[in-house]
Amino acid sequence: MWNRAKRIAAVALAAGWVGGCLAAAGDDPLQSPQWTELRRTYLGASPVVFDPRVKVSGPQVAEDSMNVPVGVRIDGLEGVSRVIVIADLNPIVKVLEFQPRGALPALHFRMKLQQGSPIRAMAQTADGTWHVGGIWIDAAGGGCTAPSVGRSAANWTETLGQVQARIWQGEQQSRIKLNIMHPMDTGLAPGIPAFYIERLSLRDGADREWMALDTFEPVSENPVFSFDFPGVPPAGLTLVGRDNNGNRINAKVAR
Repeated sequence: MWNRAKRIAAVALAAGWVGGCLAAAGDDPLQSPQWTELRRTYLGASPVVFDPRVKVSGPQVAEDSMNVPVGVRIDGLEGVSRVIVIADLNPIVKVLEFQPRGALPALHFRMKLQQGSPIRAMAQTADGTWHVGGIWIDAAGGGCTAPSVGRSAANWTETLGQVQARIWQGEQQSRIKLNIMHPMDTGLAPGIPAFYIERLSLRDGADREWMALDTFEPVSENPVFSFDFPGVPPAGLTLVGRDNNGNRINAKVAR
């Protein structure tokens, strides 16, 4: 494990991952066998650079493959319009996509990992270029094929879609943390179809959208999302969304 971490760090240095240099698009610092195909699938023919301003955080080793904490933060990169998060070696690669339409380009969440894998954030700027950052997280495995734990509770359908929210307010920056009750089934556990939240939108009292979020099966059960805002968060925030079965989410985010 440590040898691989050292090898990845050495490759990152050689590829210009650190120190403010942008690597050539074909030089994957994480040496993933899937990267060439994933780049073609998700980014097409657009320009791609490996950029240290796109920061992904997480544990070196996941203690719980069904709840792996991951953070994405983009510092010093202007004009970020959308961010895609993928896990190269997951059976379902795309984890989520978000558009920071007023919120800062930062998101913390938990996800499932089927095995050790690169976790990447790919941020597109106004000129069409994709800026890519990532880390490798080791995992014992099985996170995507295990059934939801919450389904064992007799009343899980009664709590479906319920939202809990908390705001940490500061003068320079504020954070909103949301917890949504949902099993987020991947469809890979025997006899359990895919059942997951697929769209969330954070809007203020004037119906301005501050964050748009598309989520997919690898997001953890009862997902928790943290968003950052410049300064004081807007008044009258509401979280609206839906899952792939048409169930609606609609909750006030009180200060």
